[in-house]
Amino acid sequence: MYRIKWIVGVVVLLGLFGSCGISKSLKDRPDLSNYNPQIPEITKTSDTSYIYSNNSLAKNKQGLWELYVSGDPLQRGLITGALTEDLFQQQEAIFLSKVEELVPSKTKRYFLRKFLAWYNRKMYKNIPEEIKAEIWGLSRYASPNFNDIADPYSRVLYLHGAHDIGHALQDLALVGCSSFAVWGDKSEDGSLILGRNFDFYAGDDFAKNKIISFLDPTEGHKFMSVTWAGMTGVVSGMNEHGLTVTINAGKSKIPLVAKTPISILTREILQYATTLEEAIAIAKTRQVFVSESILVGSARDKKAIIIEVSPHNFGVYEVPDSNQLICSNHFQSTAYAEDKNNQKHIFESHSKYRYERMDELLENQNKITPEIAVDILRNKQGLDDNNIGYGNEKALNQLLAHHGIVFKPEQRLVWVSSNPYQLGEFVAYDLNKIFKDSLSHRKGSTLSVPTKNIEKDSFLYTQAYQNYEKYRVEIQQIKQAVADNKHLAPEYLEEFKRLNPEFWETHYWVGLYNYNRKYYRAALNNFMEASTKEITTVPEKALVHSYIRRLKRKLK
Repeated sequence: MYRIKWIVGVVVLLGLFGSCGISKSLKDRPDLSNYNPQIPEITKTSDTSYIYSNNSLAKNKQGLWELYVSGDPLQRGLITGALTEDLFQQQEAIFLSKVEELVPSKTKRYFLRKFLAWYNRKMYKNIPEEIKAEIWGLSRYASPNFNDIADPYSRVLYLHGAHDIGHALQDLALVGCSSFAVWGDKSEDGSLILGRNFDFYAGDDFAKNKIISFLDPTEGHKFMSVTWAGMTGVVSGMNEHGLTVTINAGKSKIPLVAKTPISILTREILQYATTLEEAIAIAKTRQVFVSESILVGSARDKKAIIIEVSPHNFGVYEVPDSNQLICSNHFQSTAYAEDKNNQKHIFESHSKYRYERMDELLENQNKITPEIAVDILRNKQGLDDNNIGYGNEKALNQLLAHHGIVFKPEQRLVWVSSNPYQLGEFVAYDLNKIFKDSLSHRKGSTLSVPTKNIEKDSFLYTQAYQNYEKYRVEIQQIKQAVADNKHLAPEYLEEFKRLNPEFWETHYWVGLYNYNRKYYRAALNNFMEASTKEITTVPEKALVHSYIRRLKRKLK
Protein backbone atom coordinates (compact mmCIF):
# COMPACT_ATOMS: atom_id res chain seq x y z
CA MET A 1 0.00 0.00 0.00
CA TYR A 2 2.87 2.38 0.84
CA ARG A 3 4.30 1.91 -2.62
CA ILE A 4 0.96 2.57 -4.34
CA LYS A 5 0.78 5.85 -2.36
CA TRP A 6 4.35 6.58 -3.44
CA ILE A 7 3.31 6.15 -7.09
CA VAL A 8 0.30 8.45 -6.62
CA GLY A 9 2.59 11.04 -5.01
CA VAL A 10 4.96 10.88 -7.95
CA VAL A 11 2.08 11.41 -10.41
CA VAL A 12 0.91 14.48 -8.46
CA LEU A 13 4.45 15.88 -8.64
CA LEU A 14 4.40 15.29 -12.40
CA GLY A 15 1.37 17.50 -12.65
CA LEU A 16 3.23 20.22 -10.75
CA PHE A 17 6.55 20.02 -12.56
CA GLY A 18 5.54 19.10 -16.11
CA SER A 19 6.35 16.19 -18.35
CA CYS A 20 10.00 15.80 -17.23
CA GLY A 21 11.13 14.42 -20.56
CA ILE A 22 8.21 12.02 -21.02
CA SER A 23 7.26 13.41 -24.44
CA LYS A 24 10.78 12.85 -25.80
CA SER A 25 10.86 9.24 -24.65
CA LEU A 26 7.44 8.48 -26.17
CA LYS A 27 8.54 9.92 -29.52
CA ASP A 28 11.86 8.06 -29.65
CA ARG A 29 12.14 5.53 -32.47
CA PRO A 30 15.11 3.35 -33.50
CA ASP A 31 16.99 4.01 -36.74
CA LEU A 32 15.89 1.23 -39.13
CA SER A 33 17.47 2.60 -42.31
CA ASN A 34 20.18 -0.09 -42.55
CA TYR A 35 17.87 -3.03 -41.94
CA ASN A 36 15.67 -5.24 -44.09
CA PRO A 37 12.00 -4.16 -43.64
CA GLN A 38 10.52 -7.20 -45.46
CA ILE A 39 7.38 -8.51 -43.77
CA PRO A 40 7.71 -12.29 -43.31
CA GLU A 41 5.04 -14.57 -44.75
CA ILE A 42 4.63 -17.46 -42.34
CA THR A 43 3.75 -20.98 -43.47
CA LYS A 44 1.69 -22.94 -40.97
CA THR A 45 2.57 -26.63 -41.32
CA SER A 46 0.37 -27.77 -38.39
CA ASP A 47 -1.46 -26.30 -35.40
CA THR A 48 1.84 -26.19 -33.51
CA SER A 49 4.41 -25.70 -36.26
CA TYR A 50 5.29 -22.58 -38.28
CA ILE A 51 8.15 -21.80 -40.67
CA TYR A 52 9.60 -18.89 -42.62
CA SER A 53 12.76 -19.50 -44.68
CA ASN A 54 15.12 -21.22 -42.20
CA ASN A 55 13.25 -19.75 -39.22
CA SER A 56 10.78 -21.88 -37.30
CA LEU A 57 8.52 -22.24 -34.29
CA ALA A 58 7.31 -25.67 -33.17
CA LYS A 59 5.90 -27.18 -29.99
CA ASN A 60 7.61 -30.33 -28.75
CA LYS A 61 5.87 -33.23 -27.03
CA GLN A 62 6.82 -31.88 -23.59
CA GLY A 63 4.89 -28.69 -24.35
CA LEU A 64 7.90 -26.38 -24.85
CA TRP A 65 7.92 -24.08 -27.87
CA GLU A 66 11.21 -24.19 -29.80
CA LEU A 67 12.00 -21.00 -31.72
CA TYR A 68 14.84 -20.56 -34.22
CA VAL A 69 15.35 -17.06 -35.70
CA SER A 70 18.15 -15.47 -37.72
CA GLY A 71 18.76 -12.14 -39.46
CA ASP A 72 19.44 -8.47 -38.80
CA PRO A 73 17.85 -6.79 -35.74
CA LEU A 74 14.69 -5.61 -37.52
CA GLN A 75 14.23 -8.93 -39.31
CA ARG A 76 14.69 -10.85 -36.06
CA GLY A 77 11.97 -8.77 -34.44
CA LEU A 78 9.59 -9.06 -37.38
CA ILE A 79 10.15 -12.81 -37.81
CA THR A 80 9.85 -13.50 -34.08
CA GLY A 81 6.66 -11.42 -33.93
CA ALA A 82 5.15 -13.12 -36.98
CA LEU A 83 6.00 -16.65 -35.79
CA THR A 84 4.83 -16.07 -32.20
CA GLU A 85 1.97 -13.62 -32.85
CA ASP A 86 -0.75 -15.69 -31.14
CA LEU A 87 1.49 -16.56 -28.19
CA PHE A 88 2.67 -12.95 -27.93
CA GLN A 89 -0.84 -11.53 -27.73
CA GLN A 90 -1.90 -14.22 -25.25
CA GLN A 91 1.12 -13.52 -23.06
CA GLU A 92 0.56 -9.79 -23.13
CA ALA A 93 -3.09 -10.27 -22.14
CA ILE A 94 -2.12 -12.63 -19.30
CA PHE A 95 0.53 -10.29 -17.95
CA LEU A 96 -1.55 -7.14 -18.15
CA SER A 97 -4.59 -8.88 -16.65
CA LYS A 98 -2.31 -9.80 -13.73
CA VAL A 99 -1.65 -6.08 -13.34
CA GLU A 100 -5.43 -5.49 -13.26
CA GLU A 101 -5.76 -8.18 -10.60
CA LEU A 102 -3.03 -6.60 -8.48
CA VAL A 103 -4.33 -3.05 -9.07
CA PRO A 104 -8.13 -3.49 -9.48
CA SER A 105 -8.96 0.21 -9.11
CA LYS A 106 -9.32 2.04 -12.46
CA THR A 107 -8.16 5.24 -10.78
CA LYS A 108 -5.01 3.61 -9.47
CA ARG A 109 -4.37 2.03 -12.88
CA TYR A 110 -4.65 5.49 -14.44
CA PHE A 111 -2.02 6.71 -11.99
CA LEU A 112 0.05 3.62 -12.77
CA ARG A 113 -0.03 4.37 -16.53
CA LYS A 114 1.10 7.94 -15.89
CA PHE A 115 3.74 6.68 -13.53
CA LEU A 116 5.08 4.13 -16.05
CA ALA A 117 5.47 6.79 -18.74
CA TRP A 118 7.39 8.99 -16.31
CA TYR A 119 9.33 6.16 -14.70
CA ASN A 120 10.51 4.79 -18.07
CA ARG A 121 11.34 8.22 -19.53
CA LYS A 122 15.08 7.46 -19.76
CA MET A 123 14.89 3.77 -20.59
CA TYR A 124 15.22 4.43 -24.33
CA LYS A 125 18.63 6.08 -23.73
CA ASN A 126 19.89 2.97 -21.94
CA ILE A 127 18.96 0.25 -24.43
CA PRO A 128 21.25 -0.56 -27.39
CA GLU A 129 19.91 0.60 -30.77
CA GLU A 130 20.15 -2.99 -32.04
CA ILE A 131 17.77 -4.22 -29.33
CA LYS A 132 15.41 -1.28 -29.90
CA ALA A 133 15.22 -2.18 -33.60
CA GLU A 134 14.42 -5.78 -32.68
CA ILE A 135 11.74 -4.64 -30.23
CA TRP A 136 10.28 -2.33 -32.89
CA GLY A 137 9.87 -5.27 -35.28
CA LEU A 138 8.38 -7.43 -32.56
CA SER A 139 5.96 -4.71 -31.45
CA ARG A 140 4.30 -4.70 -34.89
CA TYR A 141 2.59 -7.91 -33.72
CA ALA A 142 1.48 -6.69 -30.29
CA SER A 143 -2.21 -6.72 -29.42
CA PRO A 144 -4.16 -3.55 -30.29
CA ASN A 145 -6.27 -4.09 -27.14
CA PHE A 146 -3.81 -2.37 -24.82
CA ASN A 147 -3.00 0.78 -26.77
CA ASP A 148 -4.65 2.79 -23.97
CA ILE A 149 -1.66 1.86 -21.78
CA ALA A 150 0.91 2.92 -24.38
CA ASP A 151 1.60 2.53 -28.09
CA PRO A 152 2.85 -0.98 -29.03
CA TYR A 153 6.56 -0.08 -29.25
CA SER A 154 6.65 1.81 -25.93
CA ARG A 155 4.56 -0.90 -24.28
CA VAL A 156 6.86 -3.75 -25.34
CA LEU A 157 9.84 -1.65 -24.25
CA TYR A 158 8.22 -1.18 -20.82
CA LEU A 159 7.51 -4.91 -20.51
CA HIS A 160 11.24 -5.60 -20.77
CA GLY A 161 11.59 -3.79 -17.47
CA ALA A 162 8.72 -5.73 -15.84
CA HIS A 163 11.07 -7.94 -13.83
CA ASP A 164 12.95 -4.87 -12.59
CA ILE A 165 9.87 -2.71 -11.93
CA GLY A 166 7.97 -5.46 -10.11
CA HIS A 167 11.05 -6.27 -8.04
CA ALA A 168 11.68 -2.61 -7.17
CA LEU A 169 8.12 -1.47 -6.44
CA GLN A 170 6.32 -4.34 -4.80
CA ASP A 171 8.12 -7.65 -5.39
CA LEU A 172 4.98 -8.44 -7.40
CA ALA A 173 6.30 -11.23 -9.54
CA LEU A 174 9.49 -12.27 -7.85
CA VAL A 175 9.97 -14.80 -5.10
CA GLY A 176 13.49 -16.13 -4.71
CA CYS A 177 15.73 -17.42 -7.48
CA SER A 178 18.42 -19.97 -6.59
CA SER A 179 21.48 -20.94 -8.63
CA PHE A 180 24.81 -22.73 -8.26
CA ALA A 181 27.88 -23.78 -10.23
CA VAL A 182 30.44 -26.57 -9.74
CA TRP A 183 33.62 -27.48 -11.61
CA GLY A 184 36.90 -29.37 -11.22
CA ASP A 185 36.83 -32.04 -8.52
CA LYS A 186 33.20 -31.27 -7.67
CA SER A 187 31.73 -32.41 -11.01
CA GLU A 188 31.75 -35.97 -12.31
CA ASP A 189 33.93 -35.31 -15.36
CA GLY A 190 35.68 -32.17 -14.06
CA SER A 191 33.77 -29.83 -16.37
CA LEU A 192 31.61 -26.87 -15.40
CA ILE A 193 27.95 -27.51 -14.47
CA LEU A 194 25.45 -24.79 -13.54
CA GLY A 195 21.87 -25.10 -12.27
CA ARG A 196 19.22 -22.50 -11.56
CA ASN A 197 15.54 -22.01 -10.72
CA PHE A 198 13.87 -18.89 -12.12
CA ASP A 199 11.07 -18.00 -9.72
CA PHE A 200 9.39 -15.21 -11.67
CA TYR A 201 5.66 -15.66 -11.06
CA ALA A 202 2.99 -13.78 -12.98
CA GLY A 203 0.30 -16.46 -12.75
CA ASP A 204 0.04 -20.07 -13.89
CA ASP A 205 -1.10 -19.10 -17.38
CA PHE A 206 1.99 -16.95 -17.89
CA ALA A 207 4.27 -19.99 -17.42
CA LYS A 208 2.27 -22.31 -19.70
CA ASN A 209 3.88 -21.32 -23.00
CA LYS A 210 7.62 -21.30 -22.37
CA ILE A 211 9.82 -20.64 -25.39
CA ILE A 212 13.29 -22.09 -25.90
CA SER A 213 14.77 -19.49 -28.22
CA PHE A 214 17.77 -20.03 -30.50
CA LEU A 215 19.00 -16.79 -32.05
CA ASP A 216 21.47 -16.43 -34.93
CA PRO A 217 22.20 -12.67 -35.15
CA THR A 218 24.09 -10.97 -37.97
CA GLU A 219 26.42 -9.47 -35.34
CA GLY A 220 27.74 -11.14 -32.21
CA HIS A 221 27.38 -14.74 -31.03
CA LYS A 222 24.58 -17.21 -31.55
CA PHE A 223 22.80 -18.06 -28.30
CA MET A 224 19.88 -19.84 -26.68
CA SER A 225 17.63 -18.59 -23.89
CA VAL A 226 14.49 -19.61 -22.02
CA THR A 227 11.91 -16.92 -22.54
CA TRP A 228 8.28 -16.09 -23.31
CA ALA A 229 6.60 -14.45 -26.29
CA GLY A 230 7.30 -10.71 -26.46
CA MET A 231 10.61 -10.91 -24.58
CA THR A 232 13.93 -10.19 -26.31
CA GLY A 233 15.93 -9.92 -23.09
CA VAL A 234 17.56 -12.90 -21.38
CA VAL A 235 16.94 -14.30 -17.90
CA SER A 236 18.66 -17.69 -18.48
CA GLY A 237 20.82 -18.54 -21.47
CA MET A 238 24.03 -19.82 -23.07
CA ASN A 239 25.88 -18.76 -26.21
CA GLU A 240 27.72 -20.82 -28.83
CA HIS A 241 31.03 -20.31 -26.97
CA GLY A 242 29.69 -21.82 -23.76
CA LEU A 243 29.18 -18.57 -21.85
CA THR A 244 26.09 -18.70 -19.61
CA VAL A 245 24.08 -16.05 -17.77
CA THR A 246 21.34 -16.29 -15.15
CA ILE A 247 19.91 -13.51 -12.98
CA ASN A 248 18.93 -13.38 -9.30
CA ALA A 249 17.35 -10.27 -7.80
CA GLY A 250 18.92 -8.49 -4.85
CA LYS A 251 17.39 -6.03 -2.40
CA SER A 252 16.70 -2.66 -4.01
CA LYS A 253 15.57 0.76 -2.92
CA ILE A 254 12.82 2.30 -5.03
CA PRO A 255 14.68 3.97 -7.93
CA LEU A 256 13.43 7.24 -9.38
CA VAL A 257 14.01 6.32 -13.02
CA ALA A 258 14.24 3.21 -15.18
CA LYS A 259 17.54 2.73 -16.99
CA THR A 260 18.85 -0.52 -18.52
CA PRO A 261 16.57 -3.49 -17.76
CA ILE A 262 18.66 -6.30 -16.34
CA SER A 263 17.46 -8.75 -19.01
CA ILE A 264 18.80 -6.42 -21.72
CA LEU A 265 22.21 -6.26 -20.02
CA THR A 266 22.39 -10.05 -19.77
CA ARG A 267 21.29 -10.36 -23.41
CA GLU A 268 24.16 -8.05 -24.38
CA ILE A 269 26.63 -10.13 -22.36
CA LEU A 270 25.39 -13.34 -23.98
CA GLN A 271 25.55 -11.92 -27.51
CA TYR A 272 28.96 -10.25 -27.23
CA ALA A 273 31.05 -11.96 -24.53
CA THR A 274 33.05 -15.20 -24.70
CA THR A 275 34.95 -14.94 -21.39
CA LEU A 276 34.30 -13.81 -17.82
CA GLU A 277 36.53 -10.77 -18.34
CA GLU A 278 34.50 -9.68 -21.37
CA ALA A 279 31.24 -10.19 -19.43
CA ILE A 280 32.50 -7.94 -16.61
CA ALA A 281 33.59 -5.27 -19.11
CA ILE A 282 30.13 -5.19 -20.74
CA ALA A 283 28.35 -5.08 -17.36
CA LYS A 284 30.42 -2.02 -16.38
CA THR A 285 29.18 -0.06 -19.40
CA ARG A 286 25.49 -0.16 -18.40
CA GLN A 287 23.52 1.71 -15.75
CA VAL A 288 20.92 -0.54 -14.14
CA PHE A 289 18.07 0.59 -11.91
CA VAL A 290 17.70 -2.37 -9.54
CA SER A 291 20.10 -4.62 -7.64
CA GLU A 292 20.86 -7.92 -9.33
CA SER A 293 23.29 -10.83 -9.18
CA ILE A 294 24.35 -12.21 -12.57
CA LEU A 295 25.82 -15.70 -12.34
CA VAL A 296 28.13 -16.07 -15.34
CA GLY A 297 29.66 -19.39 -16.35
CA SER A 298 32.40 -19.73 -18.95
CA ALA A 299 33.56 -22.78 -20.88
CA ARG A 300 36.81 -20.98 -21.76
CA ASP A 301 37.55 -20.04 -18.15
CA LYS A 302 36.19 -23.38 -16.86
CA LYS A 303 34.56 -21.68 -13.86
CA ALA A 304 31.84 -19.23 -12.83
CA ILE A 305 31.67 -15.83 -11.13
CA ILE A 306 28.89 -13.56 -9.87
CA ILE A 307 28.65 -10.01 -11.21
CA GLU A 308 26.74 -7.90 -8.66
CA VAL A 309 25.18 -4.75 -10.10
CA SER A 310 23.08 -2.00 -8.56
CA PRO A 311 22.34 1.66 -9.37
CA HIS A 312 25.28 2.99 -7.32
CA ASN A 313 27.66 0.07 -6.89
CA PHE A 314 29.37 -2.78 -8.75
CA GLY A 315 31.11 -5.89 -7.49
CA VAL A 316 32.47 -9.22 -8.68
CA TYR A 317 32.37 -12.29 -6.45
CA GLU A 318 34.82 -15.12 -7.11
CA VAL A 319 35.85 -18.22 -5.16
CA PRO A 320 39.56 -18.71 -6.00
CA ASP A 321 40.07 -21.57 -3.52
CA SER A 322 36.84 -23.45 -4.19
CA ASN A 323 35.21 -25.47 -6.96
CA GLN A 324 31.64 -24.42 -6.25
CA LEU A 325 29.73 -21.14 -6.27
CA ILE A 326 26.28 -20.49 -4.80
CA CYS A 327 23.93 -17.60 -5.56
CA SER A 328 20.58 -16.76 -3.97
CA ASN A 329 19.23 -13.23 -3.50
CA HIS A 330 21.87 -11.37 -1.52
CA PHE A 331 25.25 -9.91 -2.47
CA GLN A 332 28.53 -11.56 -1.45
CA SER A 333 31.34 -9.41 -2.88
CA THR A 334 33.45 -7.05 -0.76
CA ALA A 335 31.92 -4.10 -2.66
CA TYR A 336 28.67 -4.70 -0.74
CA ALA A 337 30.18 -5.73 2.61
CA GLU A 338 28.99 -2.52 4.30
CA ASP A 339 25.73 -2.21 2.37
CA LYS A 340 22.99 -1.78 5.00
CA ASN A 341 20.20 -2.80 2.60
CA ASN A 342 22.02 -6.02 1.77
CA GLN A 343 22.75 -6.78 5.44
CA LYS A 344 19.11 -6.26 6.37
CA HIS A 345 17.98 -8.45 3.48
CA ILE A 346 20.30 -11.28 4.59
CA PHE A 347 18.88 -11.07 8.11
CA GLU A 348 15.18 -10.71 7.24
CA SER A 349 14.63 -12.68 4.03
CA HIS A 350 14.81 -16.35 3.00
CA SER A 351 17.89 -15.81 0.82
CA LYS A 352 20.48 -16.97 3.39
CA TYR A 353 18.38 -20.03 4.25
CA ARG A 354 18.25 -21.14 0.59
CA TYR A 355 21.96 -20.43 0.24
CA GLU A 356 22.67 -22.74 3.18
CA ARG A 357 20.32 -25.39 1.78
CA MET A 358 22.14 -25.37 -1.57
CA ASP A 359 25.44 -25.64 0.27
CA GLU A 360 24.08 -28.57 2.30
CA LEU A 361 22.80 -30.43 -0.77
CA LEU A 362 26.05 -29.90 -2.69
CA GLU A 363 28.04 -31.03 0.35
CA ASN A 364 25.99 -34.24 0.47
CA GLN A 365 27.15 -35.16 -3.04
CA ASN A 366 30.67 -36.26 -3.90
CA LYS A 367 30.39 -35.38 -7.58
CA ILE A 368 27.67 -33.44 -9.37
CA THR A 369 26.12 -34.65 -12.63
CA PRO A 370 23.32 -32.97 -14.63
CA GLU A 371 20.87 -35.47 -13.09
CA ILE A 372 22.00 -34.60 -9.55
CA ALA A 373 21.82 -30.88 -10.40
CA VAL A 374 18.19 -31.41 -11.45
CA ASP A 375 17.48 -33.26 -8.20
CA ILE A 376 18.85 -30.29 -6.25
CA LEU A 377 16.66 -27.85 -8.19
CA ARG A 378 13.63 -30.04 -7.47
CA ASN A 379 14.30 -30.32 -3.72
CA LYS A 380 11.28 -29.30 -1.63
CA GLN A 381 12.66 -29.83 1.88
CA GLY A 382 14.29 -27.37 4.25
CA LEU A 383 17.62 -27.54 6.06
CA ASP A 384 18.44 -31.01 7.43
CA ASP A 385 15.69 -32.35 5.14
CA ASN A 386 13.00 -30.90 7.40
CA ASN A 387 9.45 -30.86 6.09
CA ILE A 388 8.66 -27.15 5.72
CA GLY A 389 5.45 -27.59 3.74
CA TYR A 390 4.90 -27.32 0.00
CA GLY A 391 5.20 -23.86 -1.55
CA ASN A 392 7.51 -22.50 1.14
CA GLU A 393 9.85 -19.83 -0.23
CA LYS A 394 12.64 -21.24 1.92
CA ALA A 395 12.67 -24.33 -0.31
CA LEU A 396 14.74 -24.40 -3.49
CA ASN A 397 11.69 -25.78 -5.27
CA GLN A 398 8.86 -23.50 -4.24
CA LEU A 399 6.51 -25.21 -6.71
CA LEU A 400 5.92 -22.08 -8.75
CA ALA A 401 9.10 -21.57 -10.83
CA HIS A 402 8.78 -20.36 -14.41
CA HIS A 403 11.62 -22.75 -15.26
CA GLY A 404 14.57 -24.70 -14.01
CA ILE A 405 17.67 -25.05 -16.18
CA VAL A 406 21.00 -26.90 -16.12
CA PHE A 407 24.05 -26.06 -18.28
CA LYS A 408 27.18 -27.99 -19.26
CA PRO A 409 28.96 -25.13 -21.06
CA GLU A 410 32.08 -27.00 -22.20
CA GLN A 411 29.89 -29.52 -24.01
CA ARG A 412 27.36 -26.81 -25.09
CA LEU A 413 24.58 -28.87 -23.51
CA VAL A 414 21.54 -27.45 -21.74
CA TRP A 415 18.51 -29.04 -20.03
CA VAL A 416 15.26 -27.05 -19.62
CA SER A 417 12.33 -28.07 -17.41
CA SER A 418 8.89 -28.66 -18.82
CA ASN A 419 5.66 -28.02 -16.90
CA PRO A 420 4.65 -28.16 -14.16
CA TYR A 421 7.32 -26.04 -12.43
CA GLN A 422 10.61 -28.01 -12.39
CA LEU A 423 8.77 -31.32 -12.07
CA GLY A 424 8.30 -32.14 -15.76
CA GLU A 425 10.88 -33.74 -18.02
CA PHE A 426 14.09 -31.73 -18.42
CA VAL A 427 14.54 -31.48 -22.19
CA ALA A 428 18.12 -31.61 -23.53
CA TYR A 429 19.54 -29.39 -26.28
CA ASP A 430 22.95 -29.54 -27.97
CA LEU A 431 23.95 -26.05 -29.17
CA ASN A 432 26.76 -27.41 -31.34
CA LYS A 433 24.25 -29.44 -33.34
CA ILE A 434 21.53 -26.78 -33.46
CA PHE A 435 23.72 -23.93 -34.71
CA LYS A 436 25.63 -26.08 -37.21
CA ASP A 437 22.46 -27.44 -38.79
CA SER A 438 20.37 -24.29 -39.15
CA LEU A 439 18.95 -25.10 -42.59
CA SER A 440 17.17 -28.18 -41.26
CA HIS A 441 15.02 -26.09 -38.90
CA ARG A 442 12.53 -25.28 -41.64
CA LYS A 443 11.26 -28.85 -41.29
CA GLY A 444 9.73 -27.91 -37.94
CA SER A 445 11.12 -31.02 -36.23
CA THR A 446 12.24 -30.93 -32.59
CA LEU A 447 15.60 -29.34 -31.84
CA SER A 448 16.09 -31.40 -28.68
CA VAL A 449 18.15 -34.54 -28.05
CA PRO A 450 15.56 -36.96 -26.57
CA THR A 451 18.17 -39.56 -25.56
CA LYS A 452 19.71 -37.06 -23.12
CA ASN A 453 16.42 -35.93 -21.50
CA ILE A 454 16.06 -36.23 -17.71
CA GLU A 455 12.82 -37.89 -16.64
CA LYS A 456 9.89 -36.36 -14.77
CA ASP A 457 9.98 -36.05 -10.99
CA SER A 458 8.24 -39.02 -9.33
CA PHE A 459 6.61 -36.50 -6.95
CA LEU A 460 4.11 -35.86 -9.78
CA TYR A 461 2.57 -39.29 -9.14
CA THR A 462 2.04 -38.85 -5.38
CA GLN A 463 -1.02 -37.96 -3.31
CA ALA A 464 1.03 -35.15 -1.76
CA TYR A 465 1.30 -33.48 -5.18
CA GLN A 466 -2.44 -33.87 -5.82
CA ASN A 467 -3.12 -32.35 -2.39
CA TYR A 468 -0.79 -29.44 -3.10
CA GLU A 469 -2.50 -28.60 -6.38
CA LYS A 470 -5.86 -28.69 -4.59
CA TYR A 471 -4.37 -26.53 -1.84
CA ARG A 472 -3.35 -23.88 -4.38
CA VAL A 473 -6.97 -23.62 -5.53
CA GLU A 474 -8.49 -23.69 -2.06
CA ILE A 475 -6.19 -21.07 -0.55
CA GLN A 476 -7.56 -18.56 -3.05
CA GLN A 477 -11.05 -19.34 -1.71
CA ILE A 478 -9.82 -18.80 1.85
CA LYS A 479 -8.20 -15.47 0.94
CA GLN A 480 -11.39 -14.35 -0.81
CA ALA A 481 -13.45 -15.35 2.23
CA VAL A 482 -11.11 -13.29 4.44
CA ALA A 483 -11.44 -10.28 2.12
CA ASP A 484 -15.25 -10.59 1.90
CA ASN A 485 -15.81 -11.70 5.52
CA LYS A 486 -17.64 -14.71 4.10
CA HIS A 487 -18.65 -17.73 6.20
CA LEU A 488 -16.84 -21.04 5.65
CA ALA A 489 -17.86 -24.34 7.23
CA PRO A 490 -15.52 -25.63 9.98
CA GLU A 491 -15.30 -28.97 8.13
CA TYR A 492 -14.04 -27.16 5.04
CA LEU A 493 -11.31 -25.42 7.05
CA GLU A 494 -10.19 -28.70 8.64
CA GLU A 495 -10.01 -30.37 5.23
CA PHE A 496 -8.02 -27.41 3.91
CA LYS A 497 -5.46 -27.73 6.72
CA ARG A 498 -4.95 -31.41 5.89
CA LEU A 499 -3.92 -30.55 2.31
CA ASN A 500 -0.63 -28.86 3.33
CA PRO A 501 -0.29 -29.23 7.11
CA GLU A 502 3.44 -28.41 7.48
CA PHE A 503 3.24 -25.06 5.69
CA TRP A 504 2.94 -22.11 8.06
CA GLU A 505 0.70 -20.15 5.68
CA THR A 506 -1.96 -22.87 5.85
CA HIS A 507 -2.53 -22.15 9.54
CA TYR A 508 -1.94 -18.41 9.18
CA TRP A 509 -4.79 -17.98 6.69
CA VAL A 510 -7.22 -20.10 8.68
CA GLY A 511 -6.19 -18.05 11.71
CA LEU A 512 -6.81 -14.80 9.87
CA TYR A 513 -10.24 -16.06 8.77
CA ASN A 514 -11.16 -16.96 12.35
CA TYR A 515 -9.77 -13.66 13.66
CA ASN A 516 -11.89 -11.62 11.25
CA ARG A 517 -14.96 -13.67 12.19
CA LYS A 518 -14.15 -13.02 15.89
CA TYR A 519 -13.58 -16.72 16.63
CA TYR A 520 -10.67 -15.69 18.82
CA ARG A 521 -9.94 -18.99 20.60
CA ALA A 522 -9.80 -20.87 17.28
CA ALA A 523 -7.69 -18.08 15.76
CA LEU A 524 -5.19 -18.24 18.62
CA ASN A 525 -4.82 -21.99 18.14
CA ASN A 526 -4.22 -21.46 14.40
CA PHE A 527 -1.58 -18.76 14.90
CA MET A 528 0.11 -20.81 17.62
CA GLU A 529 0.28 -23.74 15.19
CA ALA A 530 1.67 -21.46 12.46
CA SER A 531 4.38 -20.29 14.87
CA THR A 532 5.67 -23.87 15.23
CA LYS A 533 6.32 -24.14 11.48
CA GLU A 534 9.22 -22.81 9.38
CA ILE A 535 8.03 -19.25 8.74
CA THR A 536 9.54 -17.72 5.63
CA THR A 537 10.83 -14.30 6.72
CA VAL A 538 11.52 -12.32 9.90
CA PRO A 539 8.71 -9.78 9.20
CA GLU A 540 6.23 -12.63 8.62
CA LYS A 541 7.31 -14.31 11.85
CA ALA A 542 6.81 -10.99 13.67
CA LEU A 543 3.34 -10.70 12.12
CA VAL A 544 2.29 -14.14 13.38
CA HIS A 545 3.53 -13.35 16.89
CA SER A 546 1.78 -9.98 16.87
CA TYR A 547 -1.55 -11.77 16.26
CA ILE A 548 -0.76 -14.20 19.09
CA ARG A 549 -0.12 -11.32 21.52
CA ARG A 550 -3.25 -9.49 20.38
CA LEU A 551 -5.43 -12.59 20.77
CA LYS A 552 -4.06 -13.41 24.21
CA ARG A 553 -5.03 -9.90 25.33
CA LYS A 554 -8.52 -10.30 23.87
CA LEU A 555 -9.02 -13.64 25.61
CA LYS A 556 -7.99 -12.44 29.08
